[in-house]
Amino acid sequence: MSAKPQEIPEGVIERLPLYLGVLIQLRHDGQSTVSSARLGELTDVNPAQIRRDLTHFGSFGKRGVGYDVPTLVERIQHILGADHIHRLALVGAGNLGAAIANYDGLRQHGFHITAVFDKDPRRVGEKAADTIVHHIDELARVISEQGIKIGIIAVPPEAAQEVADMLTAAGVRIILNYTPMLVRVPPDVTLHNTDPVHELLHTLYYLSRTEDASASR
Repeated sequence: MSAKPQEIPEGVIERLPLYLGVLIQLRHDGQSTVSSARLGELTDVNPAQIRRDLTHFGSFGKRGVGYDVPTLVERIQHILGADHIHRLALVGAGNLGAAIANYDGLRQHGFHITAVFDKDPRRVGEKAADTIVHHIDELARVISEQGIKIGIIAVPPEAAQEVADMLTAAGVRIILNYTPMLVRVPPDVTLHNTDPVHELLHTLYYLSRTEDASASR
């Protein structure tokens, strides 16, 4: 019997998308089975940890054979709720927004950007990927009509809080903030900050420590 959602450690849930991304690539490459050892190499997660993580959701693998890749993809997608389409709203149709809209990885995992907004009249009416750009004044109406619960902020930093307020007022409950601005959201809204500069600075700290250690030898 699989564990109830509330019994599953947060660390396990955080690692599942990592496993899923690798498994989807393996499936794309035509690989039908994979061992925990190989998954460990590809994800940099200890194979024993992978096996423990997956036992939270039932029996997936066979000794001496490994995991069936297509089956494991389907099971993890179901666990994460990625086995059906999720509509997303994207605010900001500039260079960053266009890159996000054209990112195949979102659609691969069931995330479809079905509404794009911008306040620049030169962008309104154009296409971002396959979606017509709406004026931001139409945000509340379009989000309500499509029942969208996930929003992406890809606007200049100074506009981030205003956009976050508009999204939450329209009923969005999950926001991905691609700006360096720290925005505030209500307690019932989940906010994920994905500023690449922050991630690079975090990684740079460890890189500089490695270089300092090498220089001191």
